[in-house]
Amino acid sequence: MTSLLVSPSSPAELKLVTALLKKMNIATKTLSDEEKEDLGLAVLLREAAAAPKVSREAVMRKLGRA
Repeated sequence: MTSLLVSPSSPAELKLVTALLKKMNIATKTLSDEEKEDLGLAVLLREAAAAPKVSREAVMRKLGRA
């Protein structure tokens, strides 16, 4: 299933949203700053893996070394 990431702007908003989701029987998980950073890096790695490959020769030409 698809997930939703919400970033409340204050502790009060976090408490309110968490209480609302709990009342609706929707599971929640609070992420630490380190976990959010890890997710961001994972997204960047996935995007980099999907990027087109460039040959070494093409890079060297752009650098003016070939």
